[in-house]
Amino acid sequence: MPKSKKKKSVPLAPPLKHVDGETAMVSDFFKERCNALLPGGYDAFFPKDVPLARGITVNTLRCNPEDFLQRAPFILAPSGFSAASFRLADPTVKVGIEPYHHAGVFYGQEPSASAPAALLGVQPGDVVLDLCAAPGGKTAQLGAALQGQGLLYSNEFMPDRARILLSNVERMGLPNAVVLNSSAEQIAAAQPGYFDRILVDAPCSGEGMFRKEPMALAQHSQRLVESCAALGRSLLDTIAAALRPGGTLVYSTCTFAPEEDEGAIGAFLRAHPEFSLVDTGVSFGCAGHASCCCEGPIDVEKVRRIYPVHGGEGHFMAKLVKAGEASRALPSQKAQLGTALPEEAAAFLRNSFPGLETHRAHLVQDEVWLLPNVAVYLPKGIKVLRAGVQAGQVVKKRFEPAHQLYMAYGAQAVNQELLTAKEVRCAAFLRGEEIDALTAQDGFAAVLVDGFPLGFGKVSGGRLKNRYPKGLRNLK
Repeated sequence: MPKSKKKKSVPLAPPLKHVDGETAMVSDFFKERCNALLPGGYDAFFPKDVPLARGITVNTLRCNPEDFLQRAPFILAPSGFSAASFRLADPTVKVGIEPYHHAGVFYGQEPSASAPAALLGVQPGDVVLDLCAAPGGKTAQLGAALQGQGLLYSNEFMPDRARILLSNVERMGLPNAVVLNSSAEQIAAAQPGYFDRILVDAPCSGEGMFRKEPMALAQHSQRLVESCAALGRSLLDTIAAALRPGGTLVYSTCTFAPEEDEGAIGAFLRAHPEFSLVDTGVSFGCAGHASCCCEGPIDVEKVRRIYPVHGGEGHFMAKLVKAGEASRALPSQKAQLGTALPEEAAAFLRNSFPGLETHRAHLVQDEVWLLPNVAVYLPKGIKVLRAGVQAGQVVKKRFEPAHQLYMAYGAQAVNQELLTAKEVRCAAFLRGEEIDALTAQDGFAAVLVDGFPLGFGKVSGGRLKNRYPKGLRNLK
């Protein structure tokens, strides 16, 4: 990814017009472009009577979609974009305050945004890279598809967004995620030919976000489109080297701009003859448009677009396969994780989480981190924010467990405090309050809501002292 430069002012889109007292949802520039490029014009793909699409995607590490439908606290309907994605019947519902959201059972996600990760076809045991991963919805899907096997390298270049990604990876309980804060150039140089599958959900001009985020519309311009197109193409060009022969790469955006979509794929294929565009294999949305191919034609039947008329706010997807015999190269400069646990940590895990002692451990100063029993290579030159699950830290020869440990493995804890989503103790716990301990014994205890990990606390004398992180609490 190019080094950040001093930002230049971006001209705003033309002022919004008012129609019958309501603010128009698009600029003249955007509508005129759609009329010129799309078969049937703007009105065929952006009908006025289609409501805003809001939804959730179920974390299948926690729960299968069918079971969640039976217990969901709001009315849902299948979105059709992936097996775990659902549309909210009431788009005004505040899903972020629900106990199941805190427990990582689902991720609040616009329905069509669930399509690219599903298209990548991740299998347990794969080594996967999510290059532009924040805020984390697609990473959560990829991690769930791995089912705790293989590795997910989840990267975000912008530090502030990387912290949001970290929080969501923790909440979703992903046990085998390595979170990076690096550029595409750094990753490709450090790990050439290493990944089985790569998702490039490129930063874009956000035309698929106009209806839900007014700021995306206010900032929109042809200049922004051209800047994002250049960035997307650069990311594709660079990260291609990190995919192993025979590997799969999915490129996606949440915009409709030709330069960022069909145009980017056409330019990439001309520069990289070792890649082939393959059929997406999905029937939702529509094929791409020949009128959007810009300077180089592609087989538009093999890419997919999603518009509001299809029930999603907007996405473009293309699936690419790299030629060659399937083989994975190991990083030339590597550090393989795997160290002995400190006795304090080993004793705690032995007594509280039988079975986790077999995981690979690595130490970062006095912190203990765990990964499933797989080889993890961390080459020089990439910034690693997290490798696996923070189990806790040794403080004065005493082991203090971490919230991450209980979010990933709380259902396996020996000592558990069991809550239900509707009881007052659950709401109190999420506010950070001390609660009565009805099922847990003295000592550290996992807190579960209807069987799903919610966090932990320390029990003494029939009361559970709350260890739920302050920044995550429901304060209203």
